[in-house]
Amino acid sequence: MTLRIGAGAGFAGDRIAPARDLAERGRLDCIAFECLAERTLAYGHLQRAADPNKGFHPLLDKRLGAVLAACVKNGTTIVTNMGVANPAAAGRAAVALAQRLGLKLRIAVVTGDDITASVVPGTWLPEIGQTVQAHGLRVVGANAYLGIEALLPALDEQPHLVITGRVADPSLFLAPLVHHFGWRQDDWARLGAGTAVGHLLECSMQVTGGYFADPPHKVVPGIAHLGFPLAEVQADGSAVVTKLDGTGGLVSELTVKEQLLYEVHDPRAYLTPDVSADFSQARVVQQGPDRVAIAGIVGRARPAQLKAIVGFDGGFLAEGEISYAGPGAAGRAQLAAEIVRERMREVHGHTEALRLDLIGLSALHATASHGLPAHAEQCTDVRLRAALRTPSRDMAENLLEEVESLWLGGPAGGGGYRGHITPAVTTQPIYVDRDTITVRTELLLS
Repeated sequence: MTLRIGAGAGFAGDRIAPARDLAERGRLDCIAFECLAERTLAYGHLQRAADPNKGFHPLLDKRLGAVLAACVKNGTTIVTNMGVANPAAAGRAAVALAQRLGLKLRIAVVTGDDITASVVPGTWLPEIGQTVQAHGLRVVGANAYLGIEALLPALDEQPHLVITGRVADPSLFLAPLVHHFGWRQDDWARLGAGTAVGHLLECSMQVTGGYFADPPHKVVPGIAHLGFPLAEVQADGSAVVTKLDGTGGLVSELTVKEQLLYEVHDPRAYLTPDVSADFSQARVVQQGPDRVAIAGIVGRARPAQLKAIVGFDGGFLAEGEISYAGPGAAGRAQLAAEIVRERMREVHGHTEALRLDLIGLSALHATASHGLPAHAEQCTDVRLRAALRTPSRDMAENLLEEVESLWLGGPAGGGGYRGHITPAVTTQPIYVDRDTITVRTELLLS
């Protein structure tokens, strides 16, 4: 009864070759591609607004094209949220891809997560304590985090591929477990255990050593060629996390424990749409090289409401950079930052936040404004990065012009200017009643 399930991606820009390797050699029952972060979703809404045939994952063809033939041959079901803000268009694109590859596929498209129409001016944004109207930004889209109850009808269709929009990350892995083993949707202990499996796999290479690596304290072999993880799951929810032979990285008690706690605020109550999972009594045991068993996970009743994410038009993000090298580089870079700050304020009237980082000295947490660190005199290469968010395209262009003008109008030795302006989005969470969500499954044939 063992089910073998693998991770095909852990974020939108993840590597493709390890997923192909899993599809070809992993003897998988299922592979899940988790490619959807909050801002990825908001950008998807902007893309769909510009073109109704877009708004899904731009690498859908490349990712699916790498694994489809092997998955069909090996009987591996694919589950993915690459539908982003337009699952219907993603389904059509997958049909076209399968036809080009000469494959006959059953593709289940799951919709219903898009709740944009229900977000009104009076919708409360609990994280910032104000309404949408008071927030003052244009809503570009909103999506609820669906769970396994949205995916199970799709899996009932015996598809080769399930495409969704915003489904909670571990639910992409939990649904195939529930479907395969026939777990009840109120079997909280098994749902908690299955959620832990999904949580361990959802970030792909993190659990095989990528995010774990911290030399010289934590050295990961073959880190340039990390394999993606897979889990061998039993009917009681216990599992062994492993990876394919011949791939880089490692699966150890420590990599598993770190990933188990990743982004978990309370290990006793990890909330998902499906269950409140309790990781506090987890038993993590090394069974052999790159084989770690996990058991002891339980759960309690799922939350009464679903989390949703509202995406807002954040205007423009402007970023300009220029480098300084040689003796005195740090002092000249700091002077350049002061010039940009003063001219943006006094010439252009910019009064909002302006981020100035000295990359090589102080490049995180806005620490560049705290003065030069003690080791600055020894630094012989520094890159100034100036950035701001603004609703005004003109103001964004002003920043780039000021940074570029440092070539001649700033400290000596500036060079290597780069600048770009991109659309910006912001997100805020809300909570919605489950009975307001209507999920639909459409079956497409290639």
